[in-house]
Amino acid sequence: MTANAPAPVVADAIARLRDAVNGVVVGKEDVVDLALTAVLAGGHILLQDVPGVGKTTLAATLAGALGGTFARVQFTADLLPGDITGVSVFDQRTATFSFRPGPLFANVVLADEINRTSPKTQSALFEAMQEGAVTVDGETRPLPRPFLVVATQNPYDFHGTFPLPDSQLDRFLMRLSMGYPDRETERTVLRRSGVRSEALGPAVTPEELCGLLEAAQQVVVPAPVEDYLLDLVARSRVEPALVRGASTRGAQALYRSARAWALVQGRGYVVPEDVRDLAVPVLAHRVLARDGGGPGGDGAVRAIEVLLDGLLPPG
Repeated sequence: MTANAPAPVVADAIARLRDAVNGVVVGKEDVVDLALTAVLAGGHILLQDVPGVGKTTLAATLAGALGGTFARVQFTADLLPGDITGVSVFDQRTATFSFRPGPLFANVVLADEINRTSPKTQSALFEAMQEGAVTVDGETRPLPRPFLVVATQNPYDFHGTFPLPDSQLDRFLMRLSMGYPDRETERTVLRRSGVRSEALGPAVTPEELCGLLEAAQQVVVPAPVEDYLLDLVARSRVEPALVRGASTRGAQALYRSARAWALVQGRGYVVPEDVRDLAVPVLAHRVLARDGGGPGGDGAVRAIEVLLDGLLPPG
């Protein structure tokens, strides 16, 4: 990959991924690009929006396009940690315990309505997201590589939800929202006979995906852009509208995301606009506004937008 553009094989793989997902999720090209960016940055994705706008469709289609193994978990209030991590089962014939892996032992895990399950089960998922491993009966078992969680959740004010703790929200690289479709997109959805994402073949192999992850790490971030990113993070910590600003992990997430976003846009280098485009989806769920619905709420989004408006990009 040159400093100006990614290698043709990288650009081709990204184009195949984009076309595969956009072929099912119509009219949401910007959200698809952000989701692909999170994947190439090696991070997990949280899709938060009202029911029925395509969160699960995007997650399942993305998982199918990425190839590898795929598992879907429908989170409910009675789901137990062992239901997702796996359990040890006693075999009477051999008088030994054997481990039966749960759905977390997949390359891509769709965690549907994650905030409908109890904090105890959320903690089991938290370990998997943070460590890339699960602990069952005192033994730590590594998860396959690559490992990606695509989680969906309904807004906090919906009945029967458990708000995710801040520490778990922080492990999601991006929080995305689908939003309602425009009129013509909704007309297209109504007229379609229905394309099931499960029927689609993978757009890339696991080996190609690993290559894309490596290519994202090679994207150049010029020093002035680094300073711009650091200024944004520093100002979030003294912004009066925020009780809590972005952490160092948040800065790292924005840095990784900017590299992957540039790659998705066909560049081998990061520009200030990349940081601006990603600031809200990467940082809004990591900061806490004085007024505005908790982490990721409208107050946090507004505060970051105000910070961006007051921060001049370099040169």
